[in-house]
Amino acid sequence: MQCWMNGNYMAAQDLRISPFDHGFLYGLGFFETFRTYGGQVFYWEAHMERLQHALSQYHIHLNYPESVLLEAVQQLNQLAGGQDGYFRLNVSAGEHNIGLQPTEYRQPNIIIFRKELQDTPRGTEKFAQWLTIPRNTPEQAFRVKSHHYGNNVLGRFEMPSLAQQEGFFLTESGYVAEGVTSNIFWIKNDILYTPSLETGILPGIIRAWVIEKASALNLDVQEGFYTKEDLLQSTECFITNSVQELVPISSLANQRFLGNKGPIYSILHSAFVQEVERG
Repeated sequence: MQCWMNGNYMAAQDLRISPFDHGFLYGLGFFETFRTYGGQVFYWEAHMERLQHALSQYHIHLNYPESVLLEAVQQLNQLAGGQDGYFRLNVSAGEHNIGLQPTEYRQPNIIIFRKELQDTPRGTEKFAQWLTIPRNTPEQAFRVKSHHYGNNVLGRFEMPSLAQQEGFFLTESGYVAEGVTSNIFWIKNDILYTPSLETGILPGIIRAWVIEKASALNLDVQEGFYTKEDLLQSTECFITNSVQELVPISSLANQRFLGNKGPIYSILHSAFVQEVERG
């Protein structure tokens, strides 16, 4: 795997981070995952806005222009033979002494990882299960995509495979939250439902796209606090993230859904494919 770190291209095995990096000592790091389409990142500006918002909250200075980071993404694809890839842009706070930094972080470590995309046909269904561990609450008003990933890891431990299934978190109060690596949508009586950001879920990039596109297509979209029973009464269910796109859910517990044959899922999925392939 070829990577980019602090301005240099290098093999993954040559990457080095000091144990004094506060991303290691205190989990103070943030990341974005995305893929390219014809060499271009879908909704790059939205990814960078979300990342910059998290960094500013924790006084971390992104010391490379966005244009340099985007150029590195594109160059990593070229080094891999020009194929589109799966990327993780990672920013950790940087090296400092043991003890909390009182002011700001001006020399973060920035790494862009690239790996090959999985050859999974679009529209491949997954099944879902309820997780027993509740979704933890974010440490600020809204969840950020950070190194504090222990809750997701514990959720992942409850499943044999993320390739074929997804685990659905509930909040401590019993409301539907999000998947281990995704946001959740479902349809009942032609209304598209998704949990509110106020449940403590990540404001997903593709989640925002789905809400915007559904509204543009005159679909009724409702965000709120919903129980297990609300979701289980639906006819369609799907999940979203920036790498897997829109993934239909075939079943949850004993409830069967329409999966990739769901009419509203099909409309939104087709619109997404058309947009990313148009570039």
